Amino acid sequence: MKEKERILIVLVACFLCMSTSAQKVINSPSRLHDGDLLFQVSAESNAITTVSKGVSSQAIDHVGIFHWHEGRPMVIEANYAGVVDSPLEEFCHQCPKVLVGRVRGKFDIDKSLANAHSLLGRPYDFVYMPYNAEIYCSELVQQSYVYKDGTKVFSPVPMSFHGQDGLIMPYWADFYSRRLMEVPEGVPGSHPAGLSRSSQVRIKYEWKGFVK
Repeated sequence: MKEKERILIVLVACFLCMSTSAQKVINSPSRLHDGDLLFQVSAESNAITTVSKGVSSQAIDHVGIFHWHEGRPMVIEANYAGVVDSPLEEFCHQCPKVLVGRVRGKFDIDKSLANAHSLLGRPYDFVYMPYNAEIYCSELVQQSYVYKDGTKVFSPVPMSFHGQDGLIMPYWADFYSRRLMEVPEGVPGSHPAGLSRSSQVRIKYEWKGFVK
């Protein structure tokens, strides 16, 4: 066997091992770490998932921040009730599938969780605009995670509200028109699906806890 062929086989084997590891199913919160990101995968496509596909093209439309509180597994999330701290079981019952993402590198976990806790009680941002008092789910993550020097782990990215044809989706055109607003196409922001594809995140597990 030629040396190049050997190298190719080894690389393919490594890739398959990593892929298998990323798809490992867990059902115990003991495998979860403070600061893990929990991505909810929708059972069907919707206006949020259509504009941005998640890792492996999955329909991810929500994200929360896992942490332990007095021995209890909890998730800080921005949902329609605002920024809240939800029991893990409650968070997982909201959707049929949850992916566990682990943030890469030596980010400041204590400061990042403190940042997230400081946003508890903020109202939900129903129009997904940055730089205001309201917070939406991926914005919570983007604002909270920092490195030791205080720089953000996740940089804002241009928001997209168009379909595959490059045109603004009718749903979003009507959504913002009814609020007398322009569609914030290209405005710096974030999306839970985009976070799942970030080079700063490794999808570790598929969560299957609390399944009845």
